[in-house]
Amino acid sequence: MNEPLKITLKAARVNAGMTQGEAAEKAGVTIQTLCSWENGKTEPSPLNVFGLCSIYGISADNIFLPKKLAES
Repeated sequence: MNEPLKITLKAARVNAGMTQGEAAEKAGVTIQTLCSWENGKTEPSPLNVFGLCSIYGISADNIFLPKKLAES
């Protein structure tokens, strides 16, 4: 998996003040699935990425251009 993607997924969740359980519930996936994405074992579909962005209140640029997340 793309290393920056797994790091930014976790950072976006943490910056949103959400636990893995809260984020997974809002995304309609299991905690195991969310954890797998954040650990880089699997990759979320583009649809899931955009869903997470909506849940975390960020734009997709924050996920695909991680520097912007660090600057916010």
